[in-house]
Amino acid sequence: MASNSKVESNSDSSTSSGRRRVGLIYDERMCKHSDPSDQFHPESPNRIRVIWNKLHSSGITQRCTVMNGKEAEDKDVALVHTRDHIDLIRNISSKKIGLRSNGIAAKFNSIYFNEGSSEAAYLSAGSVIEVAEKVAEGELDAAFAIVRPPGHHAEENEPMGFCLFNNVAIATRYLLDERPDLGIKKILIVDWDVHHGNGTQKMFWKDPRVLFFSVHRHDFGCFYPGGENGSHVMTGEGPGEGYNINVPWENGRCGDADYLAVWDHVLIPVAKEFGPDIILISAGFDAAIGDPLGGCRVSPYGYSVMLHKLLEFAGGKIVMALEGGYNLESIANSVQACIEVLLQQKPIVGSSEAYPFESTWRVIQAVREELSSFWQSLAERLPEKVTSMRTPYIQVSSSDSEDEYDITPHRVSQDLEKDIENVIKPFSDLKVNDGTGITSQASTISHTWRAELSRIDIWYATFGSNMNLSRFLCYIAGGQVEGMRKPCIGSLDKSKPKEITWKTFPHRLFFAREHTATWGPGGVAFLHPESNSDDKAYLCLYRITLEQFNDVLLQENGSSFDMNSPLFDKTDLESIENRKCVSADAVKCGWYHNVLYLGKENGIPILTMTCQLSDVDNFKSGKVSMCKPSKAYANTLIRGLVEGKQLSETEATTYIQEAASRAL
Repeated sequence: MASNSKVESNSDSSTSSGRRRVGLIYDERMCKHSDPSDQFHPESPNRIRVIWNKLHSSGITQRCTVMNGKEAEDKDVALVHTRDHIDLIRNISSKKIGLRSNGIAAKFNSIYFNEGSSEAAYLSAGSVIEVAEKVAEGELDAAFAIVRPPGHHAEENEPMGFCLFNNVAIATRYLLDERPDLGIKKILIVDWDVHHGNGTQKMFWKDPRVLFFSVHRHDFGCFYPGGENGSHVMTGEGPGEGYNINVPWENGRCGDADYLAVWDHVLIPVAKEFGPDIILISAGFDAAIGDPLGGCRVSPYGYSVMLHKLLEFAGGKIVMALEGGYNLESIANSVQACIEVLLQQKPIVGSSEAYPFESTWRVIQAVREELSSFWQSLAERLPEKVTSMRTPYIQVSSSDSEDEYDITPHRVSQDLEKDIENVIKPFSDLKVNDGTGITSQASTISHTWRAELSRIDIWYATFGSNMNLSRFLCYIAGGQVEGMRKPCIGSLDKSKPKEITWKTFPHRLFFAREHTATWGPGGVAFLHPESNSDDKAYLCLYRITLEQFNDVLLQENGSSFDMNSPLFDKTDLESIENRKCVSADAVKCGWYHNVLYLGKENGIPILTMTCQLSDVDNFKSGKVSMCKPSKAYANTLIRGLVEGKQLSETEATTYIQEAASRAL
């Protein structure tokens, strides 16, 4: 860890050999900020510790100018935040507030406070100011601020989304308004965090000196922070109109090819027209492979190429400030890749093998059309020979299984290197043939498994919200019903179930976890994997194909698995009667990856999906909370039981209440 004294660097000798002068700022005091009620909270002190340890062990710190953190002054924070907001953050860690801080935090969206929060917030903001000033002055060529808490969600008068002060916005306004002598008149902010930078957007909404660019998951307004602020139609107002650019992904799983397509066809052309004097990057790494909150697939190589493409602007003056990123291995590798670019002015070694999604091209076209009246470089429609290079895989949205705050360690991918090898080719390297067609290996990937499994029927037995037919059809046809916060994309085969029937089984229904991205606060339904003659669970059985079951299994587990092979194949089906259950290991990060055999109906196997016995042990021990379902979720289950003519409304309500209140 960095000591309290300034660390000596080799920057002088490096400059004489042509190496760029890159600053690193880190301060262990920012680790004092932590969630007092949740040791597994994703925004933890280990996020910056693991980055620092990685850079130190690899020798990168010895090639950079390393600085300790510096606290911001209130007058600088006041450039973007109100006095009430500043007073809140300054005093929240005081003894006077003390135990009341938890109650105050609960009033805000995804915020926690403890005795170290005030100091960490001032250090985070002040450190970004410090490196931005040194890069603007020319003392450094570029810099990376390893800071927390992050900042891009923090609004003028409200902390939110783990963010207390808006670090990048404060530094931007400081350069423009407090240091005009430095000659910084135009600033490009690139926000590549997987979440929309709502706070930063609002702070420069009418300011033509700042070009704000954010690429993020939007999921039609259903992905955090939600709403329409992240839409591509939000382009600024008054003198700032056209200077706000949002690229909103329709779904997860976007990776290197998708991001580099946006760089080549939106960001880079506009940056050339804008001509920034310096670039500030809100460098969140929660779009990285394996991140538990982001659901995207950018590799360290992808980040390095994205950054390298920005070096051609502003004389290479780039300041990176850490935002999100919650897979510790992935965030450390990605930061290291970016600092190598800042030092050597070239990407790290890497390769990739796929094309952007069809939805990516749709979003890019919409963004270009919306902004074409402001930026001449976006006025022309992209040629078909470019946009036809796309990956045809089924898109998957969040489900009951996906929890925005489910970050238990064993559910984060540990095979990162293997994942990286399977990512993608830089978009600039994709080849088009003689102009009459596309050279695309991805477009010719065989889907013979679908043809085979589409001829095999199974009964899918549902015990949760899928007992309600309209809810289950979301997984087949796509869409959402009342109470759901996110839509489903649906199956590739959107045929409705061939038959529907009901049966009871000697298994225990129960509810666990505290929050889901689909239903919000509250537990979701699980079926105990082991049978018990004293238990009775009502299940609705849908006769669907094994192909459709695979698509539902994928959506239920909120995974980024590419469906060029099945999750549960014919061999699994043939063996499950003897094995009783089969784990779909490719989606083991989900809560419903355990496929359970329940017998046969008219000679057709009955399958359901639930948790594993090890998960039940975690529920029993309290490692993962038992929790009653939310009202909207419970009502959906009750509606399914009533419409299926299994129970009266009173009986169904009692059945759900008893399942939610009984201890395991």
